[in-house]
Amino acid sequence: MDKINFSAGTFIWPIRVYYEDTDAGGIVYYANYLKFLERARTEWLRSLGIEQDTWLTAGVAFVVRQVQLDLRLPARFNELLQVHSEMTRVGRASVEFEQWVLGPDQQVICSATVKAACVSLATADKPMKATPMPVEIVEELKRAS
Repeated sequence: MDKINFSAGTFIWPIRVYYEDTDAGGIVYYANYLKFLERARTEWLRSLGIEQDTWLTAGVAFVVRQVQLDLRLPARFNELLQVHSEMTRVGRASVEFEQWVLGPDQQVICSATVKAACVSLATADKPMKATPMPVEIVEELKRAS
């Protein structure tokens, strides 16, 4: 399997596979990888001091716009996985990530490219309209890159 050379800015978040994450055969159900990736991105933002609930009350949210997922190996019940996340691009109204889920043996179980868009929740005429990211968020993201 491929070995990934992670950058110094890679954020790592551990995920334990619970029974509820698996199918009848004890293998992680494919859609649950999206949840694992989401949790890691959320924790990465939190580590930068960006609390999404604070921005939600201000009418700003991040929504996943695009995901490319490559499932390579199965993950099983009770395994401790690591989700590695790297921000690859910061745009005016979006941010892109490369993410990998590694198994207990550090093999890549799945990889993903995720693009998240910043949207305004307060726009009456067109809810969920793409909007430039607040300056405070952009500054933190650029510091982290």
